[in-house]
Amino acid sequence: MSTTSVIDVEHLNVAYGDFHAVKDLSFQVRRGELYALLGTNGAGKTSALETIEGHRTATSGVVRVFGQRPGDRAAVRPRMGIMLQESGFSPDLTVRESVRLIGKLSQRVDHVDRVLDLVGLTGKAGTLVAQLSGGEKRRLDFATAVYGAPELIFLDEPTTGLDIQSRDGLWGVIDNLRADGSTVVLTTHYLEEAQQRADRIGLMHQGTLHREGTVAELTQSLPAVIHFSLPGPAPTPALPLPAEQGDGGALRIETLDLQRDLHTLLRWADDHAVQLRGLEAGPTRLDDVFRAVGTE
Repeated sequence: MSTTSVIDVEHLNVAYGDFHAVKDLSFQVRRGELYALLGTNGAGKTSALETIEGHRTATSGVVRVFGQRPGDRAAVRPRMGIMLQESGFSPDLTVRESVRLIGKLSQRVDHVDRVLDLVGLTGKAGTLVAQLSGGEKRRLDFATAVYGAPELIFLDEPTTGLDIQSRDGLWGVIDNLRADGSTVVLTTHYLEEAQQRADRIGLMHQGTLHREGTVAELTQSLPAVIHFSLPGPAPTPALPLPAEQGDGGALRIETLDLQRDLHTLLRWADDHAVQLRGLEAGPTRLDDVFRAVGTE
């Protein structure tokens, strides 16, 4: 992954009358990385991305894509692929015609049949868009985004409505494009996808970027949790951190050193011949960070 930036956003503001959807937003996306921009509902990420994609004008601030203004479509659009939540293809066009049309409009060069094979729509090439299932329409959206193997690809909720096989196929295509140097910006409500695939993540809330970093950097900002229950006569464990008692007598320990404190707990249980019932322990997940941002 290069240190060269493909997207530069500096002090971006987007307002609709008195409502400020994006407030002083600054971040970069580096060449070759998969950057996930996530946020709570109404966080402003759609307004931010529409501005970066050239679909909306900034109220103030600077946005550069490949060093150019997003509104300079002749310079930017042929190098960019966009998968929107709903692309709005004409229902009277066939699948092949739809892909070919996007290729013409974006000025990207590719072979339609190659792209249809890539997304598993070869057998639907002559089918009208109106006759496609929801999952097939989503694969068509993806086909138009990756047509011509663009240098920068925006994926907005790319796997919504796809079955497991289609999801795996989509990510396989993205992996190959990234191996060839493409940069990907992802928005998704499937946080496990971001956790598994993103190089860096930006978390927006109420128009601002609250946190940014790798998954490890974000999850290390919150403690891991150990859950367990004790049999009635068991003594209280002597641990470096207090165990809070929850519903049904279950105990909960928050720790910033999971390995050390779990080892201490297990050694205490062994020394006192105590069975830890329902023992669960694990590191902080991205959804925990997401929830924490929503309460700040």
